[in-house]
Amino acid sequence: MSGYLVPARFGEAEFVEKRSRFIGRVWPVENEEEAVAHIKEMREKHWDATHNVYAYIIREGGAMRYSDDGEPGGTSGMPTLNVFRAGEIFNVCCVVTRYFGGILLGTGGLVRAYSQAAKLALEAAGVSRMDIWESTVTACPYSLYERVRRELEAAGAVIENVDYGADITIEAFLPSGTSGEVNIRLADISAGSVELLVLGQEYRAVEISREEAVE
Repeated sequence: MSGYLVPARFGEAEFVEKRSRFIGRVWPVENEEEAVAHIKEMREKHWDATHNVYAYIIREGGAMRYSDDGEPGGTSGMPTLNVFRAGEIFNVCCVVTRYFGGILLGTGGLVRAYSQAAKLALEAAGVSRMDIWESTVTACPYSLYERVRRELEAAGAVIENVDYGADITIEAFLPSGTSGEVNIRLADISAGSVELLVLGQEYRAVEISREEAVE
């Protein structure tokens, strides 16, 4: 599947490591101006913090920036950035705020702590895939629901809504170009009684599971 990954929404996570408090925050952003605005906001909100480390990646133009904000070089900004580089996440801004607790973590400890803060914040935000999706709807009897759902998910569908009425109606986004094959499979398992209707195509971000994000 083509497209690219972005944060689904704002995410925040916090933990304490050897008395130091780490607060990770992730935002979806469209440009550097938005990223810089979030960084400025966190610096003002946490003016009393020991460090406000940041990293961001903007797909258009290939902008990629980070700052250690006073931490030893290579121990904070780059590890934070690498969380998103490794996950191939774009249009993302992350700020990790640290309140020093009086115990030194060492180089390795800092790398792990900042990486962990970024990972937890990203998990809280969730991940969406920006791509061309087919908006679809399928109605099926209760007896076939589990098989129909498995066929949709096997094709990479993201289930948006399930309505339990006289039949079960499933609204889902399918990767572009896959609906034809899915319809063949649904016809096979239902003796032709279940059909997938394509309502249209949209270029948009659709939230996906963590498993799909790492495929």
